Amino acid sequence: MDAAPGQPAVVAGGRPDDILRVEDLAIHFPVLSGTFIRRQVGAVKAVDGVSFTLRRGETLGLVGESGCGKSTTGLAILRMLDVTRGRIIYEGEDVTHHDRRQLRGFRRHVQMVYQDPYGSLNPRMKVRDIIAEPLEVHGLAGSEAEMRERIDRMLATVGLLPYMADRYPHEFSGGQRQRIGIARSLALEPNLLICDEPVSALDVSIQAQVVNLLMDLQQRLGLSYVFVAHDLAVVRHISDRIAVMYLGRIVEIAGRDDLYREPLHPYTQALLSAIPVADPVAEAERPRMVVSGEVPSALNPPSGCRFHTRCPAVMPICREADPALVALDDTRSVACHLHPAPG
Repeated sequence: MDAAPGQPAVVAGGRPDDILRVEDLAIHFPVLSGTFIRRQVGAVKAVDGVSFTLRRGETLGLVGESGCGKSTTGLAILRMLDVTRGRIIYEGEDVTHHDRRQLRGFRRHVQMVYQDPYGSLNPRMKVRDIIAEPLEVHGLAGSEAEMRERIDRMLATVGLLPYMADRYPHEFSGGQRQRIGIARSLALEPNLLICDEPVSALDVSIQAQVVNLLMDLQQRLGLSYVFVAHDLAVVRHISDRIAVMYLGRIVEIAGRDDLYREPLHPYTQALLSAIPVADPVAEAERPRMVVSGEVPSALNPPSGCRFHTRCPAVMPICREADPALVALDDTRSVACHLHPAPG
């Protein structure tokens, strides 16, 4: 049933506890040629048919090599990029084609924590103004006293002191800046955070503090996270389920413990094989899966399975047929000809 003009489109299906559904999402960037008359000669398929669900209060880790499309997926969920194909459904509402007015309401509930704590904060604004900005944009500022109290509360929530609100970003360390970024994201009291590699620019000792802060906030505030990262150790610590991406596609989704105990897709096996083990004896004895070659271009991805050019278990069918992401059971899906759909 079509929605009335100006009303949100409510989409049936899914589970009642799904806060987010992404269906066959594609983000293609046109490649143009010509000096005076520009014409499209191709498209970079940064994301090409991604589907997953996020349950309320859950953390879904999105992992893969650089350039696989995981950050692009996060930006598309927040509708910061145009969607080429597919649907983004938040709380049962299709937000894929929201206009600017509708997006403002949507972004009150969905916010992003950015990767770079140095570049994501305006150096000319004090911390108080940085946190106040989203409240003013959305008309939630209230009186000056109410605003000050709310900002102080946000700083305390992320482990900073109220007097720090009158400082500039350059007066803080990287970990403190990321806490300010998290406070800004929480100012509108969202339900869902898209965390785009939020600790990759921080020292290892600080990474654990920020990850633990995010986990504590999730418990206290009932937040849901899409956690984009390439560090598999960090993802294992914070995620409930993990989706593995390769060249614009999801190749495996599983519960955290199942994925690390028994990875099914050869690409997932290779990623986990690269994680160092603290025990030198176990590190020397454990089997390794080495993936050779370079990641193909998203401008011209291989036919068949996109991983077949680097896969150590490649079969003839892999070069011809693109495997669908099929559910093996209630908790695990994989896109690989080695693991066909049950039955």
